[in-house]
Amino acid sequence: MTDAGTEQLNAIDFYWRPGCGFCMMLDRALGNAGIPLEKYNIWDDPNHAATVRQHANGNETVPTIVIDDVALVNPSAGEVMSILSVKAPHLLPEGWIPPKPSTAGDPGRRIFRR
Repeated sequence: MTDAGTEQLNAIDFYWRPGCGFCMMLDRALGNAGIPLEKYNIWDDPNHAATVRQHANGNETVPTIVIDDVALVNPSAGEVMSILSVKAPHLLPEGWIPPKPSTAGDPGRRIFRR
């Protein structure tokens, strides 16, 4: 995590666990886009699991992504990249264009700000 204006974000925090298909899909999509990830296996360190529970209403829902002061629980790659376009555009691939906002919304997605 960075302090606004004092340090530039070098990677996003990616919380995952072994055997999670959603984690593998998001990891592959972000990796293919060249997004740098700092990966944390929640089964290896109780502090990582606690971070996820803090953002996921007490659950260990992964993947959980933390970008500066924004946490995304089980996001799509597009959602991650949209937040990056605001919080850390230097991490996006050159020429990336954000998708047009949907008017339908998705109640299953949760974005939390601290």
